[in-house]
Amino acid sequence: MSTIVRKLISTANAAKPVAPYNQAVVADRTVYVSGCLGLDKDTMKLVPGGPTEQAEKALENLEAVLKAADSGVDKVVKNTVFLKDLNDFGAVNEVYKRVFNKDFPARSCFQVAKLPMDALVEIECIALTGSVETKTVQ
Repeated sequence: MSTIVRKLISTANAAKPVAPYNQAVVADRTVYVSGCLGLDKDTMKLVPGGPTEQAEKALENLEAVLKAADSGVDKVVKNTVFLKDLNDFGAVNEVYKRVFNKDFPARSCFQVAKLPMDALVEIECIALTGSVETKTVQ
């Protein structure tokens, strides 16, 4: 039986984790990106503004982690979006669809009681690495 490599991903191009976890883990050709907050990578503080600004920064952090894992938004298969207030769903979707604008991945979105650092938005994903062909089946 062959050995599957488990790679721990860390990049200075995204906000560092705020607890004991990695920015992402790659197992074989699957990337598991930890929840990304709207943190400025230099100050490690939430960006000023509301859910729109935090979603923009969270997605920027997510993209940087994916790139460090030799992946990208075009290889994401599943996103999970956590919102402090589900009333922000529309505002966050406007930001989200600028990043995920075709061949949309599967997605879940939940309102949660509280997020780390009292954030308004957190986004995690599962993606692939390597050559990926997208086919639409109806």
